[in-house]
Amino acid sequence: MKISAKHGDKLGEEFRAGLIHLAPVLTSVTVGVLCAYLLVASSIELYSITPFSEDPTGSFGNAVYFVVLVGFGASVLFLLFKRRSHRLITVIIGFSLATATFFLSFIYLLAALMLIGSPHLEVLISIPTTLTIFTCYTIFKTSSKVGDLLVVLLGGGLGAFLGACVPTLSAVLILCFLAVYDTFAVYRGPVGKIAREGLEKFRGLSFSFKDIRMGLGDLTFYSMLAGHMLIYFGFLPGLASMAGILLGCFLAFKMLEKGGVFPGLPFPIAFGLVFGFLFVWLLGFLAV
Repeated sequence: MKISAKHGDKLGEEFRAGLIHLAPVLTSVTVGVLCAYLLVASSIELYSITPFSEDPTGSFGNAVYFVVLVGFGASVLFLLFKRRSHRLITVIIGFSLATATFFLSFIYLLAALMLIGSPHLEVLISIPTTLTIFTCYTIFKTSSKVGDLLVVLLGGGLGAFLGACVPTLSAVLILCFLAVYDTFAVYRGPVGKIAREGLEKFRGLSFSFKDIRMGLGDLTFYSMLAGHMLIYFGFLPGLASMAGILLGCFLAFKMLEKGGVFPGLPFPIAFGLVFGFLFVWLLGFLAV
């Protein structure tokens, strides 16, 4: 989970952050919020995906669990890359993306059909299957910008699902712990090592836009935060968290003007949480 920028070799070609660089983040988070709204509006039954109970001790355990999963996955990919096991890396990433695409397509299609009528089994199978095949082919077999767009959309949909299925205290601790881990991982851990080797070699786990390259994990956790705020606290806190995420991303992009790599989670998560819960407090204060 990192962001990086290309710096030109000639005078005047240095990277300069602009509002345009926020376009993929805004797109992904907007998709995430819309997906979260669809889940709420459809009243589809969702279950918590955290392994421990929602109390202070259990929530702490849930946060550690997610960080360990992320760290383990990054370490495995880096070791495989060092061993030049490129085919195995592609298989692992491809299987993960195919599973996520099919599952998310099924869930959101089911939610949409619940809003307009009775779900049809053939539709629930055929459309997700087609989308999964199209997504994997486009990402791994072509070099078009459509593949980058699909990664952006997938990050939004996956983040919204996580935001809906993780209770609030666990969600906050998971995001905070991941932001801390992200800082370590980029500068000292496997993520930074992968970045130095070239994240673009890990198709499906990142996208590029206007000289910026970001990881799928960054978009996922941005959307997780915004989607959770919308589902559990309402429209205004969700909108405020989106504003905080975008502000944090822009500040992170500005940091890229000084160097080529910067952790993608700390600033957006910090501002997103502060802005979101500030509006929760303000709404509660005004309601008294």
